[in-house]
Amino acid sequence: MEDHVYKVIHVVGSSGKGVEDAIQRAIARASKTLKNLRWFEVVETRGNIEGDRVAHYQVTLKVGFTLDEG
Repeated sequence: MEDHVYKVIHVVGSSGKGVEDAIQRAIARASKTLKNLRWFEVVETRGNIEGDRVAHYQVTLKVGFTLDEG
């Protein structure tokens, strides 16, 4: 296994469908502007309630990516 140096950022994904969809949206969006994404960790899960139902999910992620050499 190669040695790596990682940069870690926080991103927040949101979805009306569920937590997994919020995670997928966050990773998909981050991958448009960042490269070498390697891992994520769910840091916080929140939601919005309307009436007696969950209306929206919001998930905060730590995302790690490797830095380019040079």
